[in-house]
Amino acid sequence: MAHVAELTFNPFQENTYIVYDDTKECVIFDPGCSTPAEKEQLKTFIASAQLKPVRLINTHCHIDHILGNKFVADTYNLDLEIHEGELVVLQNGPMVAQMYGIPYAEHSPMPSKYIKAGDVIEFGETQLKALFTPGHSPASLSFHCAEHEFVIAGDVLFHGSIGRTDLPGGDFNTLITSIKNKLLVLDDATRIYAGHGPSTTIGFERANNPFLQ
Repeated sequence: MAHVAELTFNPFQENTYIVYDDTKECVIFDPGCSTPAEKEQLKTFIASAQLKPVRLINTHCHIDHILGNKFVADTYNLDLEIHEGELVVLQNGPMVAQMYGIPYAEHSPMPSKYIKAGDVIEFGETQLKALFTPGHSPASLSFHCAEHEFVIAGDVLFHGSIGRTDLPGGDFNTLITSIKNKLLVLDDATRIYAGHGPSTTIGFERANNPFLQ
C-alpha cells in the first residue's frame, strides 16, 4: 500500500511530499525545507516512520520547490532527478532567490539523472509513471500511481485553480492542454496532491474548476 505524507514549508507554503509503502522505501518530492526547524521536521518524520529515502525528485525547479534539495541530497546520499527541460530553471535558482529576498545559501546540486515522459519510478512495491505536464514551468512532471489512484502534481493543478503561467517558461494554453490531456483523462476518484494548498480529486476539478469549464 502506498502512502503520501505532506509537509508544508517556507514562505510560499510549499507542499513537500514523501511517498512510501510497506517496504519503508520512500521518494522525496520537492523538498522546500529552508530553515533548521523545517529540515528537522523532515528528518524527524522520516526517522519516526522508519523510512529509507531512495530517490530525490523535483516535479519542477521553481525556487520554493528546491530550497531543501541540498539538505536532502547530503543527508540521505541521494542524487537529484528532474526533467532535462527544467535545468535552466534550476540554474536560475540563486538569481530568483535574490530577487525574492529568500535565503538560499545551500544551492541545489545539479541533477545526475533526467526523467523523461513515460518513465516509471519504481521503489519498494510502488510504481509511479512520469507524465509530461508543462505550462506552469517549461518541463514540469506529474507522477501518477495508477494502483492507488493519486498524482503528485507539482503546481499544475490546484483545488479550484491552476498553476500560474506568468513566470519564465510558463504558458496558459500549454498548461490547460497538459491538464486536459494528461490529468483529466484519469478516473474521477484520482487524488491530486498539489504543490500548494489542499489535495483535490480529478472529479471535483472536472466539475468545479473555473479554468477547466
